[in-house]
Amino acid sequence: MWRTLPLIDMLRRVGATNTDWEGWISHAPGDDWWKQFGYVTNKNHFNVPGLHVCSWYDNVVKEALDLFNLLGRNAETARARDNQFVIISPTTHCRSERATDHTVVGSVDFGDAQLDYFKIYLDFFNRFVKGDDQAGASLPKVQIYVMGKNQWRSESQWPLARTRFTKFYLRGNGPANGASGSGRLSEEPPVKEAPDRYTYDPGNPAPTAGGAICCVPDPKTPDGPVDQGDVERRPDVLVYSTPVLRSGIEITGPIEAVLYVSSSAKDTDFTAKLVDVSPDGTAYNVQEGILRARYREGFDKKVWMDKGKVYEVKVDLMATSLFIPAGHRIRLEVSSSNFPRFDRNLNTGGNNYDETRWVAARNAVYHQRARASYLLLPVIP
Repeated sequence: MWRTLPLIDMLRRVGATNTDWEGWISHAPGDDWWKQFGYVTNKNHFNVPGLHVCSWYDNVVKEALDLFNLLGRNAETARARDNQFVIISPTTHCRSERATDHTVVGSVDFGDAQLDYFKIYLDFFNRFVKGDDQAGASLPKVQIYVMGKNQWRSESQWPLARTRFTKFYLRGNGPANGASGSGRLSEEPPVKEAPDRYTYDPGNPAPTAGGAICCVPDPKTPDGPVDQGDVERRPDVLVYSTPVLRSGIEITGPIEAVLYVSSSAKDTDFTAKLVDVSPDGTAYNVQEGILRARYREGFDKKVWMDKGKVYEVKVDLMATSLFIPAGHRIRLEVSSSNFPRFDRNLNTGGNNYDETRWVAARNAVYHQRARASYLLLPVIP
């Protein structure tokens, strides 16, 4: 079903008619068609307290954190501004309340991530609906679960004020294709190194392996952190790793990959995935993102690529809170597909949703002085 072309016929193919799918897939992100749904924007103002609950392996964790900040920033009263709260657990979509004393997410046990959510909700409503000023008075503004340390921690703002946003540059003196390649991550910027190249074939996309996916009742498509070994053996996945860490590092906050890229295609996608590599080589996905090159200047317009010309693209990897201990390595995977979590770019520059043919894209990622691709991580001292 996922591989249906044209994509717009995916639900019709299995007998579903008159669905929302056809309208949803056929309108670009900046299309006025979306305004009918009343999505929140930066222009909206608010006068209501808020309790925002999400999880690190939920595909809307960025939006939850953005709303927490937006409702406070655009509040019309002190009551609304001073009473925004956010809780982020280590689980997958809508499973925060299912945490146990051994909260297994994907293939990883994140320990005791339980909270008394029912009491938190009752206190919140008793305070802001019934007017009991003492109910929930000790609720932290920000309550996050730090994976790896496996503990809840209270904070006062997001991102954390003590964050040191640190650039980890993509490096390498040879091909970075696959985990056996020579790709490196380093805090030292490159001077002059050859770009890394790969071919993205929409007929053979890099497969999704875990991550912030939701609601797929298929054991072959698990969510959360799972081993990326099979993905990292592909020649169309570039792999960059730090040396073995001498001391642990906490990464808590928003994550971004800034890549300098070129392509033989008019349009293609670029994906980025943050990975935690254990001493035994097991590579667990932490967060991931994608950007369609045509939207590199914003979702309100489409700009195409000239063959071989180098462009800057910024891939949003949402956010996380993870302690990576000594002996591990930090890794970044770069590719052009993560399927079926994200739809395949057919590389034609067309609509994608109504096409049945594709072209292979010969893509490149650059790491040199003037085109220094990097992973931007929120390091907590």
